[in-house]
Amino acid sequence: MSPRSASVNEELRRRSKERLLQAAVELVGERGYEATTLGDIADRAGSARGLVSYYFPGKRQLVQSAVHRLMHRTLEEALEREPPTGDGRERMARAIDAILGLARDRPVLMRQHMAGLLQAEGFVPCPEQRRLAELLRDTVARHGSRDVDSDYPMLRALLMGAVYAALVPGAPMPVPVLRAELFKRYRLDWEMGVPPDAQVPGGTCEADLSRFFATGSAPACRPPGQPK
Repeated sequence: MSPRSASVNEELRRRSKERLLQAAVELVGERGYEATTLGDIADRAGSARGLVSYYFPGKRQLVQSAVHRLMHRTLEEALEREPPTGDGRERMARAIDAILGLARDRPVLMRQHMAGLLQAEGFVPCPEQRRLAELLRDTVARHGSRDVDSDYPMLRALLMGAVYAALVPGAPMPVPVLRAELFKRYRLDWEMGVPPDAQVPGGTCEADLSRFFATGSAPACRPPGQPK
């Protein structure tokens, strides 16, 4: 048997890393951060446990990368969904709704993510976080900012604050209230984006994360309640 080519090995490594990211998001969302071990993540991904440390320095870095992947792909999907738009106000509305939607639909995962950012190591730079930042900076620019370097950090801070407010144990603020405040600040009409009582055309298939992680052929999106 001839040895695998370098390109084949690279593809196998890429898929292995993607499976680890997806497994981290799924398990932390199901169990919480403390109850999820690196061994659990490796087992869910079908990878050798030692392979986790090959790609990531530790659990915190892996989980942050995984959540930033979910955030940047969710944002990307929202910005590019049908009908396509180049309108800066509509794109800002879609961005706000995408991030608030994660707080609403994945509270355990996003609460754990926010808590992780407050740990000693804080914000861990990674390619996934940089992609998220690029999308948000582009959104700010298209919205008409004259100073993206100042307005992007403000948007990021406002979104993080809104997510925290929606998830704080014992005193959460309703997502529609937070949305209204953000829409007022950016002078957006309530009907823009995806209002709380609206549905994304075609459905969102929230239970299936595989479309965000390129581990091979993704299964088709099924309507809620339809068996696999």
